[in-house]
Amino acid sequence: MAKTRPHSDTELLNALLECEARVWQALQTGDSAADAALLSADFLGVYPDGFAGREDHVAQISAGASIDRYEITDAKVRAMGQDHGLLSYRALYSRCGKEVEEVMYVSSIWQRSDAGWVNTFSQDTPALGPERETN
Repeated sequence: MAKTRPHSDTELLNALLECEARVWQALQTGDSAADAALLSADFLGVYPDGFAGREDHVAQISAGASIDRYEITDAKVRAMGQDHGLLSYRALYSRCGKEVEEVMYVSSIWQRSDAGWVNTFSQDTPALGPERETN
């Protein structure tokens, strides 16, 4: 059964934010099965250290959670046809066992199928400026 198609940018933004949060939650809980299910088989990640596929993305949590906490802000969405959307946002997060919060800007392309949304592409850009110590 096909999912209901969002009819507005607000509905698309909310749908993609929910999907993106599930990726972050998988990183936070170390749920590699949930992470893999959210990424397309041909997923491409573009990161400061190079390119990554779905297996690479999932491998970062093979031993457990990789982040303690995260916050998504300043989200923007662009429809890219009927069944694709581009979500861009600012992420504030901390890695497990680290006191320093990191900031990056993320752009993710999501594709809708009968089974739901899957992430086909993501690019992370570290923010310029100092990292913040948490209390």
